[in-house]
Amino acid sequence: MFVTLVVASVLLLALGTAIGSTGWENLWAGGGTTQAILWEIRLPRSLGAWLAGALLGLAGAVAQGLFRNPLADPYLLGSATGAALGVALLLVLFGASPAAAGWAARVGLTGAGFVGAVAAVMVTLALAKGVQHTLRLLLAGVIVGMVFGAFAALVMFWVPDIMRAMQAFLLGTTGYLGWSSVALLGVLFVVSLGAVVVFSRALDALSLGETTAASLGIALGPVRFVLIAVMALATGAAVAQVGLIAFIGLIAPHLVRAAVKPTHRWLLPLAALAGGVLLLAADVLARWVLAPQELPVGVLTAVLGGGYLLWLMHRRPA
Repeated sequence: MFVTLVVASVLLLALGTAIGSTGWENLWAGGGTTQAILWEIRLPRSLGAWLAGALLGLAGAVAQGLFRNPLADPYLLGSATGAALGVALLLVLFGASPAAAGWAARVGLTGAGFVGAVAAVMVTLALAKGVQHTLRLLLAGVIVGMVFGAFAALVMFWVPDIMRAMQAFLLGTTGYLGWSSVALLGVLFVVSLGAVVVFSRALDALSLGETTAASLGIALGPVRFVLIAVMALATGAAVAQVGLIAFIGLIAPHLVRAAVKPTHRWLLPLAALAGGVLLLAADVLARWVLAPQELPVGVLTAVLGGGYLLWLMHRRPA
């Protein structure tokens, strides 16, 4: 499966670079303007979309392993809406633009998304009285997500000037990605993947139950804290760059488990690869299906992801 996902990623990168508002274009045809569009706009956009999807797929695999729930996704604990609120506040306080291509702007947006995500997670942990009670943690995450989402909507209401920019984030878009976004997402992906792979055996132990994991010498509190922090970092970085993208983190680990039955040491990188493939494929489809118009990629992933889950429900009724 690893080889299949890598090949699919390469093919989709080629498609993403060659498909624009007018459909398929020869990668080597055209003059300097065409080459600039291909290499300065479409290629970083495609690479950035893959990296954002990989972060969401990785965060989804962590969430499902940590909470032992196949329906867990990266947006648990209010991290996504917290990141959206952080981005909204940055746009209001500093007049930043999500379309800005500079390093400072991209780092600022990512930092705001991460701070917002961490703040939401911290509030969730406080309400749940720690990380020991999984059910309380999930319920607190739902509540915090709704409240932080309301705050983000309130910021948009108070400052209508940012409504258009925030609308793109709420619907999900890869149109603002550039080379600075690619570099930033790439660094955070390597850091996140390396951190969670170190704790892959702890996730395997947690899948057997908390009592069994504790008997195997797993320090449950510190392990949960680190994994939740990485999940918040990955989710906050992805949301800051591409907005709210539904279902990628939920479905990517499912597809991997449907094909193979790996331990978390392999599930985590395979889910990241699958997430990258899914988001990049959705981005290519969003650009192509109604060309020269472009669909919000978050809307497309929500429709396709919801359809996939409905098919699973019909195939395996309760």
